[in-house]
Amino acid sequence: MSRCPDALLCESVFDHVLKKAADRIDLSLTFIGTINSTEPQYGVTCKHGPDECAGNMQELCAMEHAPMQQWWEFVQCQNFQGREKIGLPETALQCANVAHIDWDNSGAGACANITSGRDSEGVQLLQDSVRQTQKLGIEKSCTIVINGKQVCIHDSTWKECEGGHTPDDFIRQINEEYDKLNSDDDDSSDEN
Repeated sequence: MSRCPDALLCESVFDHVLKKAADRIDLSLTFIGTINSTEPQYGVTCKHGPDECAGNMQELCAMEHAPMQQWWEFVQCQNFQGREKIGLPETALQCANVAHIDWDNSGAGACANITSGRDSEGVQLLQDSVRQTQKLGIEKSCTIVINGKQVCIHDSTWKECEGGHTPDDFIRQINEEYDKLNSDDDDSSDEN
């Protein structure tokens, strides 16, 4: 949830993680909300209101139309502006500029433009993200998942973080999963 204090805290922690492990991560964000066909703008109800839905959609559009380093800088810029400004059009434009995302020509701005109605790319991304979050069984913002496994939750405090909750703890867990995924399972070279 783009306006959730827990999410902002987790994203600040992961900013440190990315500085040391970006080359080993395929990072994505999914958003908590409720699919709501009667919600006129987004078809989704967000816990912190329509501006949070707008912020979620802006972040998803940046993710869709910019490389990870740029969309992550966009998210960090939005967070730096303060929760109450996330989702506002002027914040998105300012943060796109800071992150060197060509908001008008990259597709991100058109994606996030809610004036195109509920059939817009951004609205579809938001609805798909909410469905994905539900499918993953994520109910709390912020929930951290590494290689498909929930490893930590921040819900007013850190919870269910068996491997720890510092940047170094997450880096260690990422490295362990990366090594598992990229280990050479072919032992046939040892056989004669």
